[in-house]
Amino acid sequence: MTLIQKKESINMKSKWNNKEANSFIKKFRNKKVDRDLALRIYTTQLLGNDPKVVLHGGGNTSVKSKFKTLLGNSTKIIYVKGSGKDMSNIEEDGFPSLELNNLLELEKLSKLNDFQMVNYQRKYMLDTSFPNASVETLLHAFLPHKYVDHSHSTAILSIIDQPNPVNICKKVFGDEVGIVPYIMPGFELAKKASEVFNKNKKVKGLILLNHGIFTFAEDAKTSYELMIKYISKAENELKKNKKSLKIKKYTENRISVADFSNLIRKNIATKKGDDYEKKIVYFNNNNNLINKIFSHKNHKSFLNQGPVTPDHVIRIKSKPLVLDFSNKKNINFENEIEKAIRNYQQTYSKYFLRNKKYNKNANILDLSPRIIIVKGMGIFSTGSSFKDAKIAMDVGLNSLSVILDAANYGTYKSIPEKEIFRMEYWPLELAKIKTSTKRLLGNVVVITGGLGTIGYSIGNKFKNEGAEVVLLDIKNPKNTDLNLKDFTVFQCDVKNKNQITNIFNKISEKFGGIDVCISNAGFGIQRNLEDLDKKTLDKSLDVNFFAHHYISQLSVDIFKRQNTGGSLLYNLSKQAINPGSGFAAYGLGKAASFFLMKQNAVEFSKFGIRFNGVNADRIEGGFFPPKLLKARAKSRGLTVQEYLSGNMLKKAVTADDVAQAFYHLSVSLKTTACIITVDGGNIEASLR
Repeated sequence: MTLIQKKESINMKSKWNNKEANSFIKKFRNKKVDRDLALRIYTTQLLGNDPKVVLHGGGNTSVKSKFKTLLGNSTKIIYVKGSGKDMSNIEEDGFPSLELNNLLELEKLSKLNDFQMVNYQRKYMLDTSFPNASVETLLHAFLPHKYVDHSHSTAILSIIDQPNPVNICKKVFGDEVGIVPYIMPGFELAKKASEVFNKNKKVKGLILLNHGIFTFAEDAKTSYELMIKYISKAENELKKNKKSLKIKKYTENRISVADFSNLIRKNIATKKGDDYEKKIVYFNNNNNLINKIFSHKNHKSFLNQGPVTPDHVIRIKSKPLVLDFSNKKNINFENEIEKAIRNYQQTYSKYFLRNKKYNKNANILDLSPRIIIVKGMGIFSTGSSFKDAKIAMDVGLNSLSVILDAANYGTYKSIPEKEIFRMEYWPLELAKIKTSTKRLLGNVVVITGGLGTIGYSIGNKFKNEGAEVVLLDIKNPKNTDLNLKDFTVFQCDVKNKNQITNIFNKISEKFGGIDVCISNAGFGIQRNLEDLDKKTLDKSLDVNFFAHHYISQLSVDIFKRQNTGGSLLYNLSKQAINPGSGFAAYGLGKAASFFLMKQNAVEFSKFGIRFNGVNADRIEGGFFPPKLLKARAKSRGLTVQEYLSGNMLKKAVTADDVAQAFYHLSVSLKTTACIITVDGGNIEASLR
């Protein structure tokens, strides 16, 4: 059971609902989960479904309870949110349980390094198949309350990321909360938080400067509602003391977002041997926020301060790249973007070398910005996958809103640079980010005819290899029973160049560009030459030739702008090599596309772009629906089964076999103007 999707709230109010809470208790009782943990899951989801409170693995919660061991003994335990788990949809498998008394013994120590802490916590987990408990487990354990909640509330951060946070906290919260100075998460922070609490055990929460807020109580509802109460106080403080800001509007319209995305992608790609390690570039047109930021007289200062909470640094680095071309005339965007990104990379490299002494085992991460703010245009985020880029965007927008609110309230102030570095290169924090090793990670693959049998099989193959896959098809995706959850799908008539152009722009805005384009859409027409009229031939050529030509032109344009190579693959046909009777209209179009592939290779291979094709024959389904399959078999005097397996290997060829051939060509970095035949063996159609 999970709650509704994340939805921003205008005013922070309690969303506790007795009926919902009881439904969680009942549901988890059936899964043999006790009431304590069921309510812990419920309020954790309540917090996690508000992006103003919790984002992408940030924040954590716990509950102390009892557990009967295998020996029949009752022992005190603590359930703590697992490291990196998403609070918005967390369930019981996201809460590892640990023996509480053994954790409490650690408070007697004066020192404990990270390895010892994690190792000790893992030793006293009741079930080691669960994820590691949060790095803030000891802080939860050392507080005596049954329920403990922790968040990185945007309103709280805006009022505590200031030069005088202690005075502000006393003004806003009085004596109801303790104030903990900034310390990196782990054992030292847990000890300090416990020390602050023990000085005044009447406090109902702790403010961790430059970090967030903890609340605690003996029941789930009270702890959750204390969190809401203090966030509301912070929101009211911001509203009452917000400086007025005159918004200046500007629109950058000298370059399209799609072209800008391609150029960013070009400059953040890393050469790896004969290939490139590519990144996804995602765009958000929140010009309202951007205009507010650039309208603030101190924007250059506060945008270079650092993260609003250290947890953000692994997602978006400490600083964004800020681009303002509004005062430049006759601008060469290609040069300006390259120069800006190179300067950012050099600055980041110096930052790493300057601070490496704080973590001598650290290896430098990628040098490029994760957040790029462009005046008059919007915000770009980058990541190894679309998921990572989308998370970076969510965190980036959240962070920028906090910074702007902090600047409008007072003076935004982050933590010292060395503390930012220590957090960015902290192994326990980096462990939250799981990097895929799949071959096509960071690549964007577009497939026309994507909802057909062959197109969909190709899509699944490339998706499983780590690519972001876009399916184009003239059919409405709503009218298919295919599982399209992991694909981006556009309805598109590939005979219409303007439609393709618009969709390619949308793809660039979402992903940054294209790396592999598979021109797969085809249209079969049975017609002898003696009966072939111009109308029928034009109908075939529109799909079987001109659509391939349009796709080629527009793909090459993007490939050249990205300057990271590119692969254009065509679904051709053995009909261009070994014609069958009665298929002239289709064969003429495919023969023209065969030549198109070779001519493109001649003209554009010098740019590192590869053009290859697959000749597939007799694939059941999709292009060969039962009626056409039966007709083609009959034209050769065969049964359908004889037709499908009528090859030298005597095996029917499947759409998955075709998909494998397309994948092979996409990763063959030194192959161009090549055709792979996938037909089980037909010597007349072979190109050897």
